[in-house]
Amino acid sequence: MSLALGKQWSLRRMADSNGFFKMSSLDQRPPIEDPIKASLTQANLLTTDKLNADIVTFKRLLIETFQSRASAMLLDPSFAVPGCLNALDTDKGLFLSLEDPYSTKTEQGATLTSVINGWSVGKIKRIGGDALKLLIWYRPEGDRAVNSHQQQLVREIGAQCVKYDIPFVLELLAYPSRQSFATPALKAQNKADSVLLALTEFAKAEYQVDVFMLESPVAAADLPGVGKSGWEEVQSLFDQITTLAQRPWIMLSMGADMEQFQTMMTHAYRAGCSGYLAGRAYWLNTLSLYPDWQAMTDSLQVEALDYIDTLNQLTDECATPWYECASGEIAADSTTVDQGFCPSYADI
Repeated sequence: MSLALGKQWSLRRMADSNGFFKMSSLDQRPPIEDPIKASLTQANLLTTDKLNADIVTFKRLLIETFQSRASAMLLDPSFAVPGCLNALDTDKGLFLSLEDPYSTKTEQGATLTSVINGWSVGKIKRIGGDALKLLIWYRPEGDRAVNSHQQQLVREIGAQCVKYDIPFVLELLAYPSRQSFATPALKAQNKADSVLLALTEFAKAEYQVDVFMLESPVAAADLPGVGKSGWEEVQSLFDQITTLAQRPWIMLSMGADMEQFQTMMTHAYRAGCSGYLAGRAYWLNTLSLYPDWQAMTDSLQVEALDYIDTLNQLTDECATPWYECASGEIAADSTTVDQGFCPSYADI
């Protein structure tokens, strides 16, 4: 894997000075919108303007609270970018989501991912984004037409990211077959298989993914932690991720609580993970205090920041710098220098 100069520069901005990704996820729409909307409805205060204003206020609070501990922040283009971008420190990586959170659901429960209406790779680059994120739900043995749609979208976005020389971060979530839940053991095996087989597909060169954001191959509640009873079998699944990915990868919190996510990261870092993207793990409980903004602020300052500090310490001690990941060599776009570089570097 070689990276064009623009992608190299952007990934350096996304990581800290040691090459570790410490990223806060604030791009969620329904998990933030729905509780605020429900509270406003119950108080008979719901209007579109009030709902939008409070969503922006909450996202701004998250940015202002967490950015001192983050290397980059994942924002959405509907609320956070137009409403909060001026709150983001200029030394932080600007990470922007591309997928529509309300993408089409099929009768079989699959998701046909689509891009937010009016949004694009080119617009993310134009606004100054350092990287983009596309979320893909995928089941390897799922409906062929659904899988074909997901694959083609990833190919198209990968090609656009090459065109604009911006890192392509693929958030890959593998939903298991509903028929696989006959026993707890079968359910666990199916989850691991789904995660690893989906990664096997999208690690192919044709998709041109630069960084993977992945869920744990083992349910968060079932992770023993490195050194605990039965940890070797679990660790072998995490180790396969590095073998299959052949590029930097990041662990997702996926709704795990703080203790579970820290346990997850002990396995991920031992396997060669380069960092994390976490959001709901440290801000979801705060929404239960809405609309008491002072209580919400206090909640984030006390519990969440201590947790992030612990997670960042673990990252500093155990993570693998993104540029040292398997087959993640850094290579210039061209071996030519001086007058030879400018004509050799591709235009848009």
